[in-house]
Amino acid sequence: MKKQIIIGIIFVVLLIVIGIIVAYKLIENSVMNREDYKFEIENISSTPIDTMNHEENNEVAKEMYIKVNNRILTATLENNSSVNALIEKLEQDDITIDMKDYANFEKVGELGFSLPRNDKQIATEVGDIILYQGNSITIYYDTNSWNFTKLGKINNITQKELKDILGSGDATVTLSLNK
Repeated sequence: MKKQIIIGIIFVVLLIVIGIIVAYKLIENSVMNREDYKFEIENISSTPIDTMNHEENNEVAKEMYIKVNNRILTATLENNSSVNALIEKLEQDDITIDMKDYANFEKVGELGFSLPRNDKQIATEVGDIILYQGNSITIYYDTNSWNFTKLGKINNITQKELKDILGSGDATVTLSLNK
């Protein structure tokens, strides 16, 4: 009888151990699945809604071309609502701007329409393309600090090269999504 009780106790203990192992494996798999699910949710929620719905449009419009004095400059665009609105206009047609030299550090010209502003305090650098007061475009060939909306930056250009291309007086600049 004692032998049967001992075998019964061992059998119950084995069942309990097996139950604990099975429960642990189920919990472990459930946690892993939750982590995978959490990872997917985090990836989806960290993707801006605009890029999820219009990914192709954003890919095409990361660069803009600036035509001035028989030269074509390439600019990398920022990611903001001002740039999105500018791209919408450029998808309809190129934009030509008559620019004037201002204070010997920038060329500025009116767009003829307004774009949404995303102004913040920034220090400009050579080649920065800035939206000023929502209706003017400024190309910097020197530095300045003010509340501006940055639209983009001309790629791979020195101050001397940019000043030479823009010239010392007025300049006519064409913005385009196509070379």
